[in-house]
Amino acid sequence: MSITDDALARLRDLILSGELQPGSQLPPEQELASQLGVSRSSMREAVRALTHARLVEVRRGLGTFVTGLEPALLLEGVRTAAQAARDESVFEIFEVRRILEPAAAGLAASRITEAQLAELRGDLDAMRQAKRNPAEFIRHDEAFHNRIAHAAGNSWLEALLRGLAAPTIQVRTRRLQAGEQVPGLTITQHERIYDALVRRDTALAEATSLLHIATTADGLQALLVSDDQEGLT
Repeated sequence: MSITDDALARLRDLILSGELQPGSQLPPEQELASQLGVSRSSMREAVRALTHARLVEVRRGLGTFVTGLEPALLLEGVRTAAQAARDESVFEIFEVRRILEPAAAGLAASRITEAQLAELRGDLDAMRQAKRNPAEFIRHDEAFHNRIAHAAGNSWLEALLRGLAAPTIQVRTRRLQAGEQVPGLTITQHERIYDALVRRDTALAEATSLLHIATTADGLQALLVSDDQEGLT
């Protein structure tokens, strides 16, 4: 382990152990380097690495502070990594979503509020109005799924699902453009998820969510196969 890696590990441990609390300011660079027994340059590199990991943030003119350590912030790297996915990797992302989204829908069925149900109803109505506008349709589609993830009441699960949804938007838009029946099918499946949530039926919410994700993945795979075949002609 290099000196910089050692400094990084020690500073990270101070944060993860709670000795440095969320929102607290780190000691001045020289003081912290002396405390950990490393050089200022090594400490500077360690702080830079933790900044990229969203564990600390540098506020110009004020100093370096531990972030709030919220899941959405700490898991930002998931979104970045997922957005780098190519077509074949998108299906691996869908495999993960097939595990997580039904779980989120099941939790939401027991926790969702009337106000949140009304917001979902609004997303469905907006999707109907945008059936011939793929970009607008996808925006409301994504909002529908994000609201369910939020209603599940688990901030880690919500952050993961939001990060994994981003890279699928482009291919989902292509699927909408390729088939006129896709918007109608998507709305129908969303309606079934919504109805399960209204009924507070956990098992049904999980099942309808799983069917929707599986159908979407199958449709995308068929689209990509078709694209490949056209490329060979």
